[in-house]
Amino acid sequence: MSDDGFARSADALARLLGIMRRLRDPETGCAWDKVQTFATIAPYTIEEAYEVADAIQQDDIEALRDELGDLLFQVVFHSRMAEELGRFGFAEVADAIADKMVRRHPHLFGDAGGGAAGNWEALKAAERAARAGDGPTSVLDGVPGALPALARADKLQRRAARVGFDWPDADAVLPKIDEELAEIAEARTVAPDRVAEEVGDLLFSVVNLARKLNVDPETALRYANSKFDRRFRGIEDALRADGRRPEDSTLGEMETLWVAAKRNTA
Repeated sequence: MSDDGFARSADALARLLGIMRRLRDPETGCAWDKVQTFATIAPYTIEEAYEVADAIQQDDIEALRDELGDLLFQVVFHSRMAEELGRFGFAEVADAIADKMVRRHPHLFGDAGGGAAGNWEALKAAERAARAGDGPTSVLDGVPGALPALARADKLQRRAARVGFDWPDADAVLPKIDEELAEIAEARTVAPDRVAEEVGDLLFSVVNLARKLNVDPETALRYANSKFDRRFRGIEDALRADGRRPEDSTLGEMETLWVAAKRNTA
C-alpha cells in the first residue's frame, strides 16, 4: 500500500471512530446505540460475520465491501464500550492483533528460522499455556463455545487430531456413520429420549468425514441450504404459474417439480 493509501485508511478509520463516539455520547448520542452492551451487540457481530461469508459465497465483491464495513463497525462498537469502562480502546485491539501476528511469524519479523506452518501451532499452544497460568491446560482450550455447532465440531476434532486422536482416513469414518445410523434406528424403538443424542453423534461423525475429505462442513451445509432454497423456490414458481401454492398440491406433484428444478438449477 502506498503512503497515500495508508494516510487515507488512517483518516477513514479516525472518521469511523469519531462517529462511534458521537453515537455513544451519553448526552447527545443515538438513543439506541448509547444503551447497548457487549451482550446485546454480540448477536449482531455474529450476524455480520455470516453476512461477510455469504457475500463471499455469492462472489459479490461490492456486497463484500459493505459487509466488511459492517463487521468493522462491530469491532469499533465493542472497542468503544470497553474504552468507556476504562479497559481498552480500538488502538489496544489493533496493537494486540499486530503483536500476535508478529509473534506468530518469527520467520518474517524475528530471528527464528522455519516457516509459518512449523511455528504457528506451537506458538498458539504457548499462548494458551500462558493464559492458563498454573492451571491445567487442554489441547481443546480456546475453541469458542459460541461457534456454530458444525464449525466447533470441526475445530475440536482438528485439535484432537494434532495429538494423534483421529481416524486414519475417510474410509475409516464411513462404518462409524453406519453405526450411528443404526443407533438412531434402535433409539427410536427402545429409547426415544436418546434420539436427539444419537442424531448429534451422527452429525459429529459426518463432520469427521467432511474433515477427512478436506471439506469445510459449515461451508458445505451453507451451500446445501442455498441449493435447497433455489430449488424449492423453483417449485413455488412453477405452482404459482398454474395458479396454485405448495399447500394446494400433492407431495408427488412437488417431487416432480423438484426433479425439474434440479435440472434447471445448480
